[in-house]
Amino acid sequence: MDALCTKSATELADLIKKNETSSKEVVEAHLNRISEINPELNAITLTLGESALEAAEKADNASDEDRKKPFHGVPFTIKENIDFKGTPTTQGVPLLAESMPPRNAPIVDRMIEAGAIPIGRTNLPEMGFRLDTDNPLRGRTFNPWNKELTPGGSSGGEAVAIATGMSPFGLGNDIGGSLRNPAYCCGIASLKPSIGRIPYVNSIEPFIDLGVSDAFVTDGPMARSVSDLRLGLSVMAGRHIEDPKSIDAPLTGAVPEKPKAALVKEITNFNLPNATKREIEKAGSILSNSGWDVEEVEAPEVERVFEIWGTVLNNGLLDAIPDEIFKPETAEYLKRFSEPFINNNISLEEAFVERRRLRRLWSSFLTDYSVCIGPTWSNLPWPIDTDLDPEKGDAALRESFIFIAPGNCLGIPSVALPMGVADGLPTGIQIYSELYREDLCLLA
Repeated sequence: MDALCTKSATELADLIKKNETSSKEVVEAHLNRISEINPELNAITLTLGESALEAAEKADNASDEDRKKPFHGVPFTIKENIDFKGTPTTQGVPLLAESMPPRNAPIVDRMIEAGAIPIGRTNLPEMGFRLDTDNPLRGRTFNPWNKELTPGGSSGGEAVAIATGMSPFGLGNDIGGSLRNPAYCCGIASLKPSIGRIPYVNSIEPFIDLGVSDAFVTDGPMARSVSDLRLGLSVMAGRHIEDPKSIDAPLTGAVPEKPKAALVKEITNFNLPNATKREIEKAGSILSNSGWDVEEVEAPEVERVFEIWGTVLNNGLLDAIPDEIFKPETAEYLKRFSEPFINNNISLEEAFVERRRLRRLWSSFLTDYSVCIGPTWSNLPWPIDTDLDPEKGDAALRESFIFIAPGNCLGIPSVALPMGVADGLPTGIQIYSELYREDLCLLA
């Protein structure tokens, strides 16, 4: 692999800025990497080689002022449910194979304005509704660590592309861990920002407005380094008129003189993998040695948060999408997974009232502690299509979602952070902080 494909986006931008390499060389290296390994992994659905090379040539001849842009000349990839004009927003389903957006999503425009160069579109499961990445339009994306295991979803194509050097930086989204799940499975970093921090905008009907589930979904950055996440957030954040919940808010805030970290190594009714517990302990030791107070705690009402997230998410979302848009196995899995939430005798109004209480509870928790460090999943990456298995799927999904759900249900920011490798698989942790305090997640 070309050494340029091992560099972070910020490192590449610095090399280009100092004329130690050119944007053309960087783009060509990544295009060559895509040609080399994408046929085996199927992460990139559409390679934008010609337009990327043209943009790279312009970048190399840009003015001194343009060369100061934070992502100047650096390639990036875009999940295939984010609008990029001139390419289809397929959502991973045949019905939308030619669904061409009239304009770019705001985050795409902001990345391009910051000097970045789109190099490819990436794969996802049907409508982004699985924790595995496979669909009848583009096929299966494989986990580069073990092809028999899920790469995570729904931003699985992005995670695989970044993990293998096909892309240094990518755009994904998250309504149920879709930035964090594949980051965990593939050993990269991702940031699910606070709800409203980054505008979430679709330009194709019927996806312009999502209804109540819109309270849970956000776009966000994926990369191999925390510095890239921080830079990406600074570029993508901010109010956009097409997303009424988007806001302008400070990217940094006061940091306590002696910050406190809550370590979550136990979740009632769930058994965390030993490798995950070790990494949480390791993170605690690192922070303790850096002057933080560290305490082992139990996060508040995690199972109730999961229940309320599932209740709101499944209230009408699937009704708005015809079953025939999915392959039969996926439609059956979605029906099976949603039934307990639909039939739990919690009305939508009651769920939102309870959500408000839980948000207060967690805000208090994340005021007492600057960050909460725990698992991304409470299980290991499972064999492909386990989620579709009528006997094993529900339990596996519950274990995967249980500590993912707070980020979406409560709207709080979270970083999925790789920590190492155990038994041939990447290990990682998840870091939560209070609403609009992404800086604390990234600091820890």
